Amino acid sequence: MITILAVKTARQMREFVRFPLKLYKGSAYYVPCIYADEMTLQNKKKNPMLEECEVQCYLAERDGVTVGRIAALLQKKYNSISGNRCCRFTRFDCIDDAEVASALLGAVERFAAERGMDTVHGPWGFNDQDREGLLTYGFDRRATYATNYNYDYYEKLVVGQGYAAESEWVEYDFKIPREPDARIEHVAAYVQKKLGLVELAESMPLNKLVARYGHEALEMTNLAYAGLDCYVPVKGKVIDHILKQFATVINPRYFSILANKEGQVVAIAVVLPSVCAPLQKSGGRMTLPTVVRLIRAIAKPKELEMVLIAVHPDYQKKGVNSVMMSRIMKNIIDDKIEHIESNPELVSNAAVQDQWNAMEREIVKRRKTFSKKI
Repeated sequence: MITILAVKTARQMREFVRFPLKLYKGSAYYVPCIYADEMTLQNKKKNPMLEECEVQCYLAERDGVTVGRIAALLQKKYNSISGNRCCRFTRFDCIDDAEVASALLGAVERFAAERGMDTVHGPWGFNDQDREGLLTYGFDRRATYATNYNYDYYEKLVVGQGYAAESEWVEYDFKIPREPDARIEHVAAYVQKKLGLVELAESMPLNKLVARYGHEALEMTNLAYAGLDCYVPVKGKVIDHILKQFATVINPRYFSILANKEGQVVAIAVVLPSVCAPLQKSGGRMTLPTVVRLIRAIAKPKELEMVLIAVHPDYQKKGVNSVMMSRIMKNIIDDKIEHIESNPELVSNAAVQDQWNAMEREIVKRRKTFSKKI
C-alpha cells in the first residue's frame, strides 16, 4: 500500500529535500541541489517564482518509509503565453517500483485536473534556469551543478504510466585544444571591430557588472530563447533570484558579456567552474567548510560547465559567438583547465548545435521530458 502525503509541514519539507540524498547515497554521479534553496520551494515569502506559479510537493510512503517524491508545478505564465493548459512535474525521485511511480504521477495528474489542465509533462522546472529533463543516456557520468542525475529505471517508470517522449537535449564533452584557434581569433577580431562590440567583462569588477547589467542580460536572453521548447521569460524578482544563485559561482575569466556601440547588451556567455565536488561532500548544505571549498573551486578550477550562451536576435548569425568564445577559450587554455562539459542543449536547436562545429566534442548524455494527456 502506497500512501501519498501532500507536503504541508517543515518536517515533511525536510524529508522531501533529504530523500534524494538517501536514494543516491554512495553514488558518485548524483549532485545535490543547494539544500536551503530547495527548502523554499513552497514558501511564498522566499520563492519569487511563486508569484507566477503554484506548486505542491508530495511524498510517497510505504509502511511509514519514504519511497518517492514529486512536485506538481503549475507554470501560469507559460500557459498564458502558449495558450496551453499544462501542468509540470518536477523533483521526481523514487525507488524502482511501478506502483510508487504510478502513485506519484497520479497525484500530479489529480492536481492538474482539479485546476482545469489537460496535460501533464516533465520533468520541467520553474523556468529554463531550473533543473529539467530526465536522464536517458550517460548514467556513468556525474551530473553538473545545473542538471539532475537519475537512475536508469526512471524512463521505464514514466513511460509505463502512459507518458510519451516530448523534448530532448544532449550534453557534450569538449576536447580542449593545446592553443587557441587562429582562425577563430581572426574572425572574432573582425566581427568585434565591424559591429563595434565592447567586452564588458573586462570593464569592471564582477559584482558591479552583475548589478549594472544582470537584469538587462537576462532580459536579452528572453528574446534569444523565446522560440525554445516551453521557455518561460524571466522578469523582476525572478531575475534577482537567478542572479543570486549563479552570480556567486561565476569566475570572470570564463564569462563574456558584449555591448554594442549604444551600450546595450547584445550577447552573453557563461562558463562556470564546477562546484559539484563541494556540494556532493556537504549534501548541498552551505556549511563554513563547504563555502571555503566552493571559493577554492571557483577561483582555481580544473573543470568547467558551459551554462549559457545567448545572442540578441538582431545579432544572430553574424559571428558574435566567436567573439565571446575566443576570449573564454584563451583563458581556458592559459589556466590549463582539464575538462569542459556542456549543460543540456535542445536537439531541435540547430543554431546552438552549429556554434560548436569548430570544437572537437562528443555526446556524453541525453535527457528528455515526457508528456501525457489527462
